[in-house]
Amino acid sequence: MKYQSSRGKYSSIRSAEAIKMGISPDGGLFVPDSVPQLDKNTFARLECLSYQARASKILEYYLTDFTIEEINRCVNSAYSSEKFDNKDIAPLVQLKENVFIQELWHGPTSAFKDMALQILPFLLTTSMSKTNETSEIIILVATSGDTGKAALEGFKDIKGTRIIVFFPEDGVSEIQKRQMVTQEGENVYVAAVKGNFDNAQNGVKNIFTNLEFNEKLGANNMKLSSANSINWGRLLPQIVYYISAYVDLRANGHISDKDAINIVVPTGNFGNILAAYYAGKMGVPINKLICASNSNNVLTDFIRTGIYDANREFKKTCSPSMDILISSNLERLLYEITDHDADRVNLWMERLKTLGRYEIDKTTCKKINSIFRADFCSEDETLDTINNIWETRGYLLDTHTAVAVNVYEKYLLSTNDYTKTIIASTASPFKFGSSVARAILQSKMLQGKNEFEIIKMLSAKTGIDIPVRIKNLDQKEIKHRTVSSPQKMEETILSFLVD
Repeated sequence: MKYQSSRGKYSSIRSAEAIKMGISPDGGLFVPDSVPQLDKNTFARLECLSYQARASKILEYYLTDFTIEEINRCVNSAYSSEKFDNKDIAPLVQLKENVFIQELWHGPTSAFKDMALQILPFLLTTSMSKTNETSEIIILVATSGDTGKAALEGFKDIKGTRIIVFFPEDGVSEIQKRQMVTQEGENVYVAAVKGNFDNAQNGVKNIFTNLEFNEKLGANNMKLSSANSINWGRLLPQIVYYISAYVDLRANGHISDKDAINIVVPTGNFGNILAAYYAGKMGVPINKLICASNSNNVLTDFIRTGIYDANREFKKTCSPSMDILISSNLERLLYEITDHDADRVNLWMERLKTLGRYEIDKTTCKKINSIFRADFCSEDETLDTINNIWETRGYLLDTHTAVAVNVYEKYLLSTNDYTKTIIASTASPFKFGSSVARAILQSKMLQGKNEFEIIKMLSAKTGIDIPVRIKNLDQKEIKHRTVSSPQKMEETILSFLVD
């Protein structure tokens, strides 16, 4: 399997090189030359396997320059009982007759990013070895909340690497921020950015394509790579859990070979739902992929109209990991849906960069609408959904998963489509405890309480234990206090790396 850039200037790249680079030098994202196909017999064989064994089998299709032993070592190092608190790793919970929640947050940071960022360090270090890399790899990350902590936890003290995470100063939850600024590890650096996630993400993208800056790092025997979902090594493990969820539905008798499924994903940077798209291309029978947005509903408008317009008010919401106006992984979808037409992708991405908007042609828009549906959820609707699901089902949603549930309910009302549906649950409710508590506790009970007092009240109310790694965060020492402007991010990086 070889890889090519969505901007068209780099091709025939081995997976180890694509993972090591993270982003193509032309600014594009690496995609596989072709998508492997799984048939019903393959799915049947996967049914009796553990999550780890399923992951190894699926990764083999894409990492053809890795040995089976190398893949197994990466998988088993990532998805261990020491790191994940559920033996099924990504378990399905039945919410309603036709609706299943896939809990993707049983890893060390209580968010779905662990599903990829626990394995990425092993994929990267294996790639470095396979390509005889002698430079130190600098992992550069922009985060809207969950990626940062998951990447820091995955890469801490990994030899041959250092990791730098930028997060929007006032754009993450208190738990997310505390997880990052208390991060331990000899090779980790964290900085807040004045502005929103898009400011941080654009800064990181510009740094990757800044030849002069990269030459400075090269003079110090350093190279950049990424742990964001722009790195194929981050996106690939996410495909696994959607295939695994489909296989679980089959194994438990909820669907047959002939049944298609819906998948609903709370979406910001488009990576998580793109992984579901690739699972569909591999053979998982998809009826609809339902893209759920919060009030920053740029993706809803795009999927409905074909117009991507980031020239709009940026809104801070109670689902901050989705507070994004520029969705990087959409570029991969456009490249795939246009049959790898790099010229069109380049045109659209250049218009986005210079004008903040672009419009795709009607044929491409029609193709997207044959697969995707989209809607969004307001702040009040998010909290109402948390309350309703708790009161009627006894299941506690985080704010992002609540957005997905609300959008699914709207879809159901408008279509009467009772296809079996998987809803991706992306975080523990305790990562966003204040907002979740507002939905199910009386407001007067929360007055004057800090985040950690509130999550203890939430636990007492629901009888659900606070994840161990969140419970005592307020007692950990703050180790990272750097604040950078978007314009000074390069200087901040050099201050971390170069004496």
